Amino acid sequence: MPKDTVQDTVKPRTPAPRLRKPETTDGAAIWELIKACKPLDENSMYCNLVQADHFRDTCVVAELDGDIVGWISGHMVPEKDELFVWQVAVSDKARGLGLGRKMLTHLIERENCADATHLKTTITKDNEASWGLFRSFARHIGGDLSDEPHFVKEVHFEGRHDTEHMVTIELPAPVPLRRAA
Repeated sequence: MPKDTVQDTVKPRTPAPRLRKPETTDGAAIWELIKACKPLDENSMYCNLVQADHFRDTCVVAELDGDIVGWISGHMVPEKDELFVWQVAVSDKARGLGLGRKMLTHLIERENCADATHLKTTITKDNEASWGLFRSFARHIGGDLSDEPHFVKEVHFEGRHDTEHMVTIELPAPVPLRRAA
């Protein structure tokens, strides 16, 4: 009878991607990642370079073995306590690790996003992966999720793009630090 050992039955642990603010030198890799993550809208490489530079405090890259495997672009909405997430991209190399939710959680925990009371994003009705991610994130943080049509196909896109629904997730209030007695 073959002898089972722990070594024979335990899978090696997948290294966790490192989450960080983007650098301007990440722009090209971010652009390539977005191109590979259909159905995300492709922006110009220059757009991703500007995001990594001007909005680095509200964007996240995930790095694994020196490669960019995850990206969130976002910004604080002017004159509102809302964090708007523009795009979430996860490489095939990092699928199944819960990376999208980890990046969102990392982002809302940043000091630059501390004033956000709501997270907003837009999603087309047929983008099941995005709906799944944001519903999972809302459950994870205990926030309510709502949506309504925002950028309408015929009104805003001249019929060339499906209606984008504004998704709103109420963020939990920060827990005040307890004072040492």
